[in-house]
Amino acid sequence: MPELSDKQLQQLEQRLRNRREELREIIHRELANSIQEDYSELAGMVHDTGDESFADLLRGINITTRARELEEIRDVEAALERIKTGTYATCVDCNDAIALERLDAYPTAKRCITCQSRHENRRGGRDATPSL
Repeated sequence: MPELSDKQLQQLEQRLRNRREELREIIHRELANSIQEDYSELAGMVHDTGDESFADLLRGINITTRARELEEIRDVEAALERIKTGTYATCVDCNDAIALERLDAYPTAKRCITCQSRHENRRGGRDATPSL
């Protein structure tokens, strides 16, 4: 694994494991809460169009947030797998080392900054979601 000491790798791995556990707890808690709070029931109980729109918005936000958390947990799992296979900190596009500073800021990074910029430009932005 390029440019990472054993200690640095262990610290990054521990951060990834901690984040995975945090995400699991968040997802578990939110799933338990969603059983108690049925937003579709809320939408059916209101008679004002604005209230129905608000209930729909809440449902959409909840779904979007869960999707992001699930995507992040997949990224964390993939990074842990790269550590296990010895490919962590190596860019998946060019095979160059990923800078420690980048990994420190974004431990799930799978591309060096140059390849990530190129990847984002091809996709039309980091997540292709319009900003407000």
